[in-house]
Amino acid sequence: MGLYIFRRIYQALIVFFVVTAIVFSILHISGDPLALLMPPDAPPSEMEAMRRSLGLDKPLIVQYGLFLINAVQGNLGVSYHHGQPALKLVLERLPASLELVVTTMVISLVLAVPVGVWAASRRGKFVDRASLLGSLIGISAPPFWIGIAFILIFSVELQWLPSSGRGTWAHLVLPATSLALYRLALFIRLIRAGMLDVMTMDFIRTARSKGVSEQKVIYKHALKNTLIPFVTIAGMQMGSLLAGAIVTEKVFAWPGMGRLFLEAIGVMDFPVIIAWALVTATIFLTLNLAVDIIYVWLDPRIRHEK
Repeated sequence: MGLYIFRRIYQALIVFFVVTAIVFSILHISGDPLALLMPPDAPPSEMEAMRRSLGLDKPLIVQYGLFLINAVQGNLGVSYHHGQPALKLVLERLPASLELVVTTMVISLVLAVPVGVWAASRRGKFVDRASLLGSLIGISAPPFWIGIAFILIFSVELQWLPSSGRGTWAHLVLPATSLALYRLALFIRLIRAGMLDVMTMDFIRTARSKGVSEQKVIYKHALKNTLIPFVTIAGMQMGSLLAGAIVTEKVFAWPGMGRLFLEAIGVMDFPVIIAWALVTATIFLTLNLAVDIIYVWLDPRIRHEK
């Protein structure tokens, strides 16, 4: 187990450096940030001086090498727009993004698991058909459109909940719910499909033939085996939420990393964009490692060989 974790961390580091190279290259061939930082009538001498001060006058490979040296020391550069360390700006917004992501996942998981199990245990009945219809609607509707609809209904018309900002639990309800509907629909379908597949296996029939109660068969035997592939999707969805919540954060003026990322793109703030990408990649890789470890806990039969 220890060797497996070490190997996964080693692979994660390789992926991390590949991500840095790709993001760094794409950004630096997408345009010149000086076009936004400097006035259009700026003299060429001032443009060149600003380019040297930002280190943009060096070849791309040299810039990347300097970036890696500084990144190892925790220095991802200074924001062109804010004039502050880029990593600090992103980490200051990280708690808000994590609050939104964790709340979204809690809502999705708490509702999806019992509904998916209930639908699978009543296959073909009204509950099953209703869950499939509801999940189809949830998967089809874009989260940002749902967010706008929620604002119009619950903030403008009914005036029950605030439409923007962060502070109390009420500010969290609409953005978290709009993001949770897609994951809830996806998770219900995954749990239902997994349960229907597992319930036809021999060990389930054996448990029933031994007189094990139906509730124990469903939750102890069937659900535990269904969770193994489900954990993979849930882990990936939690990681993708950090990137996928960008538009939702903008719609609800949520002060998270996604909103900062959109603002940085608008002004071509390279250090902030790179810092956001690396923080997001780090969280995503950490979640993948956690998912692989949970596999072994869910099913001791899983062994990772050299």
